[in-house]
Amino acid sequence: MRLKSYLGLFFLSVAAASCVNPPENFPSTPAITFESLEFVPTSGADSLIIGIDFQDAEGDLGLAATEIDPPFNSVNYQRDAAGNLITYGNRPLEAPSYNPIDWVVDPIVNNQIVKDTIWVVQNPDQYNIFVKFFIKKNGTFTEFKWQDPPYYTTFNGRFPRILNSDEGQAVEGNISYGMLSSGWEAIFRNDTIRVDVQIQDRQLNRSNEVSSQEVTLKQITRN
Repeated sequence: MRLKSYLGLFFLSVAAASCVNPPENFPSTPAITFESLEFVPTSGADSLIIGIDFQDAEGDLGLAATEIDPPFNSVNYQRDAAGNLITYGNRPLEAPSYNPIDWVVDPIVNNQIVKDTIWVVQNPDQYNIFVKFFIKKNGTFTEFKWQDPPYYTTFNGRFPRILNSDEGQAVEGNISYGMLSSGWEAIFRNDTIRVDVQIQDRQLNRSNEVSSQEVTLKQITRN
């Protein structure tokens, strides 16, 4: 299977209810519980769908598509001692070889296109939902790192704002986060896997991390 067929896309839905008088135990840092994990094969890309329930006292959850300025920018550009962008042709010895995570081609920097390949560091705060995958081998779970070769990708993503207003208001609800790939069965086959999830609010407070049950794709396939 070609490498590009493994790369992920996302879809999600969010159902939330606001609370005028939140319970005393509503947390300022978002709190989540794992609700479901489902595998949906199709004639095209297959879906792995995570369901989580959330509570938050301020309701500052979610990011608009236009929220791309710091601290939600996608990457930080690497510069040399003189402050110049580091290009692939002038990279130092410690720089990684070319890959689509550590290098960007013809980026827009300070509203100008830089016609070159520039060294970057990914900013984790561009996302607000974080997903880790683990495979069980000989009784021990080991993380399957999508960002490593040969995939150079991530299934972290963003969900939209729960509330349109910036005025604090307690919310609770459910996020259904779907990840599309034609590589799920090719990679995980009959393996026992686990998925860990966190979310983050706009103040960059990370929630607790929750885990799915230990499952195989066959066990969670939608009938």
